[in-house]
Amino acid sequence: MPLSFFEEGKVDEWERMIDINIKGVLYGIHAVLPTMLSNGSGHIVTTSSVGGLKTFPSGGVYGCTKFAVRAIMDTLRQEVAGKVKVTTIYPGSVTTELGHDITSEKVFSMLSSYGKWTRLDADAIADAFIYAISQPGNVAVNDLIIRPSDQPL
Repeated sequence: MPLSFFEEGKVDEWERMIDINIKGVLYGIHAVLPTMLSNGSGHIVTTSSVGGLKTFPSGGVYGCTKFAVRAIMDTLRQEVAGKVKVTTIYPGSVTTELGHDITSEKVFSMLSSYGKWTRLDADAIADAFIYAISQPGNVAVNDLIIRPSDQPL
């Protein structure tokens, strides 16, 4: 999640986000979908971000990749309905290494002016995952947004 403003032109960072956030999801689907379809069941779960639901300054490319995940997964859901379950989890602020690779001084300056909110533990996201996959066979949890209760974005 190396956030930056478009004017900074951090093309290498953009490429890395596209490779991981979009191609990673596509290759993951490609790796498991044929087997799931031949078995007649399965469940594909991926993680997007609240950044895939709403844009913000410096998050243009990051948001683009997460909006793409949303489009990929919703299309997949429609294509495999009744055969394979599809879930996208949209976490808000979570205590992870994300953001440690931000190289933009402009972003650091902007973020320091934002109010601070709590961060979720990774266990909260794991619990959301367990909730989604533990539903009965006729129930599909397609989209799950989970963020700290005090996070405004």
